[in-house]
Amino acid sequence: MDPVSSRIANLSSSATIAMNQATRDLKAKGIDVINLSVGEPDFNTPDHIKAAAKKAIDDNVSFYPPVPGFPELRKAISNKFKRENNLDYSPEQIVVSCGAKNSLANMILCLIEKGDEVIVPSPYWVTYTELVTLAEGTNVIIQGGIENDFKVTAQQIEEAITPKTKALLLCSPSNPTGGMYSKAELAEIAQVLERHPKVYVVADEIYEHITFADKHESIAQFDTIKERVVIINGVSKAYAMTGWRIGYSASPLWLAKASTKLQGQLLTGPTTIAQMAAIEALNGDQSCVSEMLVAFKRRKDLVVKLLNDIPGLEVSEPTGAFYVFPKIDSFFGKSFGNYKIESSNDFCLYLLNEGHIGTVPGEAFGEPTCFRISFATSDENLVEAMKRLKEALAKLK
Repeated sequence: MDPVSSRIANLSSSATIAMNQATRDLKAKGIDVINLSVGEPDFNTPDHIKAAAKKAIDDNVSFYPPVPGFPELRKAISNKFKRENNLDYSPEQIVVSCGAKNSLANMILCLIEKGDEVIVPSPYWVTYTELVTLAEGTNVIIQGGIENDFKVTAQQIEEAITPKTKALLLCSPSNPTGGMYSKAELAEIAQVLERHPKVYVVADEIYEHITFADKHESIAQFDTIKERVVIINGVSKAYAMTGWRIGYSASPLWLAKASTKLQGQLLTGPTTIAQMAAIEALNGDQSCVSEMLVAFKRRKDLVVKLLNDIPGLEVSEPTGAFYVFPKIDSFFGKSFGNYKIESSNDFCLYLLNEGHIGTVPGEAFGEPTCFRISFATSDENLVEAMKRLKEALAKLK
């Protein structure tokens, strides 16, 4: 056995990355696979943002950056919070990292100690529970059902809190479900947390600009708990900048300092060129955000309509992000050829090999009766993918 450390041996590999790679492998063999597994916009980064990066290269912005990010970028993020969320965060409370995943990891490692409990509503993004494990914390999973658009209630959160509870992880809009908490729902959760002053909230708001009905609401708006809220965000989703790897956190000053301390040992700081591009993304023309949102809403409507035409699927219509999370347990026990469906893992492998569609099984998100579809691809791909899905599922008996 290789002498890898237990902290790494105990981690699971990312299922979303694994399914994306499996899809790429089939494509490399010449098979026409439609990839609905990856969580990234299919749009190119807007031209004005790319121009800022090119200028930064020409201006030789190529030396080590400050660990928490350039002051100009932290100021732009501070202004963004005031302008878009009516939240006051000083630049000193902002830490810029290599993607929102990095920001999240910093905060979990700075907050959680061995034995601390972290409440994780399920379905959850695949990385949440693994980061808690890495920090030697204990995941306390509470289940949100499809009847409530996969959202948990304030009562469920209160019932899960114990003297060991250190944090609540909250994602809205949600990956993988597309569900979004309303202001009233967040207010109820805030009231619970008021009664438990040792519990922090780590709020993943990376999809805040991709909403289809109501606008995004932040749990940090409630002054009674704001000093215990950490916001995780970034430029990847809203500005089609996944590969630029710029995320950020906003937190109480002591926690921002702790995150900076950790980051100084792990990576120094994010790429200078990408930081300059992010400044332009936040300060520049925002019409690109609304233009992409129009496309995402159209695609959401298209996919939900087509999924509802497929017998056996139960669909909760997403109100944000670019995912839909259909319930598929009606297919468990069915088979076709050498394939027998006993789990969502079996289901997604069947779709990949028989239908040539890349998706992600619900086991990865804590909900084994569902699977995730990303509709961040072209209308044409979505129509063809749903056709393949319907045909593949019709073969199961």
